[in-house]
Amino acid sequence: MCGITAILRLKGSSGCSQCSENVDQQASSHQMDESLELVKHRGPDARGQWFDSDHRVGKCLRKQFTLPASNEIGFVGLGHARFSIIDLSPAGNQPFHDSEDTVHAVVNGELYDYEKCRAELAHGYEFKSNSDCEIVIALYRHYGISFLSKLRGEFALVLWDAKRKLLFAARDRYGVKSLYYTVVNNTLLVATEMKSFLPFGWQPEWSIENLLAKGWLWNDQMYFEGVYRLEPGQYMVSHDFGLPEIHTYWDLEYPDKRLSCPQTEGEIVLKLRELLLESVRLRLHADVEVGIYLSGGLDSSAIAGMTAHLLKQGETLGSDTSRDVSKMSCYTIRFGKDSGVDESEIAQRTADWIGVDLYPVTMTEEEIAIRFEDTVWFTETPIPDVNGMGRIAVGELAHSHGKKVILTGEGSDEHFGGYPDMLSKMFLEPDFSWPPPPFEMPDSSELFEVGREAVPPPIESAASTKQMLNNSSIFARANSFYNLPFATWTAECAVDDLETAFAEHFEAQTLSNMSEKWHPLNSASYQWAKSILANYILRYIGDGADMVHQIETRPPFLDHHVTEFANQIPPSLKIRYDPVNKVLREKYILREAMRPFVTDEIMNRTKRAYLGPSMFKEGGPLHKKITRLLTQENVARLGFVDWNRLQDHIVKGFRDGDQRCFRSSFFVAQLVVLSQRFGVTTATNPFQSQHQKSTSTRNSGTAAMGMTQARSHL
Repeated sequence: MCGITAILRLKGSSGCSQCSENVDQQASSHQMDESLELVKHRGPDARGQWFDSDHRVGKCLRKQFTLPASNEIGFVGLGHARFSIIDLSPAGNQPFHDSEDTVHAVVNGELYDYEKCRAELAHGYEFKSNSDCEIVIALYRHYGISFLSKLRGEFALVLWDAKRKLLFAARDRYGVKSLYYTVVNNTLLVATEMKSFLPFGWQPEWSIENLLAKGWLWNDQMYFEGVYRLEPGQYMVSHDFGLPEIHTYWDLEYPDKRLSCPQTEGEIVLKLRELLLESVRLRLHADVEVGIYLSGGLDSSAIAGMTAHLLKQGETLGSDTSRDVSKMSCYTIRFGKDSGVDESEIAQRTADWIGVDLYPVTMTEEEIAIRFEDTVWFTETPIPDVNGMGRIAVGELAHSHGKKVILTGEGSDEHFGGYPDMLSKMFLEPDFSWPPPPFEMPDSSELFEVGREAVPPPIESAASTKQMLNNSSIFARANSFYNLPFATWTAECAVDDLETAFAEHFEAQTLSNMSEKWHPLNSASYQWAKSILANYILRYIGDGADMVHQIETRPPFLDHHVTEFANQIPPSLKIRYDPVNKVLREKYILREAMRPFVTDEIMNRTKRAYLGPSMFKEGGPLHKKITRLLTQENVARLGFVDWNRLQDHIVKGFRDGDQRCFRSSFFVAQLVVLSQRFGVTTATNPFQSQHQKSTSTRNSGTAAMGMTQARSHL
């Protein structure tokens, strides 16, 4: 839902001499409009912008602000592109302003339980709309910046308090909604998507070091120099037009592994079921049509089953007040039987069992190739898998049926031990929080079912790193996403020990918890949630893809009331050994909680990751698309890829079926799309071209240098 842009002219800007040359309203308004135009797919219903009230042609800003001795000036602006979900009237258009016209805000996302907040604050705040997002200003006025703890939902927001000269930005607890920032020409830019920076003079440059380290998959810096994102559960604050500071307002917590769980299995099942039903119920509320994404897995099947159950209990499905389960619509992706990853037949059986219609979208290789470039541009997430194209296509189908809100199953695997990488973590240490089984456990090497998704081999790293993470590292998975044929000169930019860099990104207290307090399964869950979930799943096959066709997706498993309870559940109840069939059963406790809402087939089915096919032949539509993109000229424009080695990867990836080489070729083609559409400067060897690079940096408006200065304060 929605797209937002904010600008803050920082201290150090050029002074003003009784005129508007430095702060021109018309120019700023035009830049803001262009910024919002680039994300118009996110907000087709209304567009609004607001600048500081003294931002007028010919008026000196010194009259409003208390300036430092150097007579520097500050300036702020907010922009919003609206996708209407709650309160479809113009009253819900943004930016929002309080009655004193001193607090202003733009919000992207959905805030649940907002009626309760409105009722509690109505005596002290005059609401101007029925929008859920307006509670942000009311809560801030009442609680100050601690209001974030009152928000329940998926959101990114920027707020300006004119009295305090305070800019405040925040992102939801799991990063369902995105929020990026950089500094260009001494102006802090904050936006939902990075492309929104372009109208303000941002000239992107590749971050070779972060591409080499895969850091943009797990840290706060992007693959562009000087561009960062707020991480899940973080907020940013700038006082008096100064450089921003970053803080954490919420984080995942797990119990001490030495303490026993006081609840019985039955009590845990009932409480988990209750919390998930409440989470789904809240996400059914909308003034537009609501649907469900349904695959062949437990998570989406459970969401569909709980939705049907709630309709039978009298809840409404968005704007449909009939409470008729048969009117509930589900959508799925069909990759084809020969792909080895198609789950549409299983999804159909689930839909038939519930009694609802299932609408599949068929993804042929041609359909994948057609959507290749737009998927990269809209998601801004180069991931070498075709599932992003499938996600955009199924959103297009749901949109054509009038759906604007879709419930999805993301976030379950991270909290209930659903990934193959997590299974081995279960047996690194005993689970003292739960009684031992009444049978002897076999060797853990015998427990992994044949046919599960392959787990990447461990990475060689320092012994101290293994100790920091207590052998629970999931970095091998992040590292496996791509392995590019980098040019030889990039070796001088490489980090010696990637896994150590990955580990040291976490806070010292978090590392202490991993090494001493948390069970290794919980440590692995934490790492997944902070890296692959936030930076791949929720972008490439989440909000970034969904909003291309104006679909707001809501993941009930990522409600923090649900996750805070789930994180307390003993590891032995998340992954359980079945002594009869001699296999591990991932997400055991979730299966038991969802038993009334899913079929026996789903209850007993082994987890399969949502992955598109990765075997495509030479001469096919996708091969033609990638070879058209990977010309010698386009690859040379990147500046950091070895052309000859890349040609070898293309041949092996398509002719020989080498999946590693296929993913490498796929990823470089995605980078070419980013290079072309963002106008990225060609990377050069910094150790040979220092003068050239410094000149390029100065011409780009010192975005990277400005952000480096800002990061020193974070």
